[in-house]
Amino acid sequence: MYSKEIKTKGSSTIKLFLGDCFVGMEKYLEKNSVDVIVTSPPYNIGVNYNEYDDKIPRDQYLNWLGHWAKIAKEVLKDDGSIFLNIGSKPSDPWVPFEVALEMRKHFVLQNVIHWIKSIYIEHESYGEKVELNVGHYKPINSKRYINDTHEYVFHLTKHGNVELDRLSIGVPYKDQSNIARWSSGKYGLRCRGNSWYIPYKTIQSRLKDRPHPASYPAELAKMCIQLHGIEKTELVMDPFLGIGNTAIACKELDKNFVGFEIDKVYFDEAVRILEEEDYA
Repeated sequence: MYSKEIKTKGSSTIKLFLGDCFVGMEKYLEKNSVDVIVTSPPYNIGVNYNEYDDKIPRDQYLNWLGHWAKIAKEVLKDDGSIFLNIGSKPSDPWVPFEVALEMRKHFVLQNVIHWIKSIYIEHESYGEKVELNVGHYKPINSKRYINDTHEYVFHLTKHGNVELDRLSIGVPYKDQSNIARWSSGKYGLRCRGNSWYIPYKTIQSRLKDRPHPASYPAELAKMCIQLHGIEKTELVMDPFLGIGNTAIACKELDKNFVGFEIDKVYFDEAVRILEEEDYA
């Protein structure tokens, strides 16, 4: 299995493997060694990947994902977190729920996070008129379905009792009187909650700037790692590396990372991005 090692500005290492994650996790990772897994497996909704067939029979897909979960559970620490990003399409909306039920055989669903990719807000409060239309989504021309502007992130743990650093991604109180009312108010922040608005960066060319057909922003992975807790995180893994957005987050946070990718085109793109000066 070919590998590439990239150093961060600090003392951490980004290690990427070109090969199957099932083999790689069992061969290269010790049991109870991973603090955080941030990943997005194939959704099985017919996404056009280079190498992987994303439209196999549903029971076969869920069995495959269950096999992955067993191996992931072995390498994950007892107080570790998995942040599993999963989406669907309007004509096949059951995928996230079926995946959640499969994961339930192996993990506790501790939190459900909604990744909001696009949102329209029209509201008047505190004397302000707010009207915002922000974010990116794939328009749907249909008389049956509405535009799909969000995906799920399932926070899975072994026992459901992992303590989180909620204020690491906290947001300011709108009403400053809350600062005096709540014990956490002294920080000027409250828990963000489970709806995270994280848009894609505007791009000029899908093929050039975002060559993977189903990637999430590095900011999403970064927030997941921060929520688990920066201080207690030593090793992060992404078994479905794609073009390396979780690795980018780890490089920015100076955290050790290991990732696996079966597609050489995506693997090479991840290496290229991570070696760019902007991320050095």
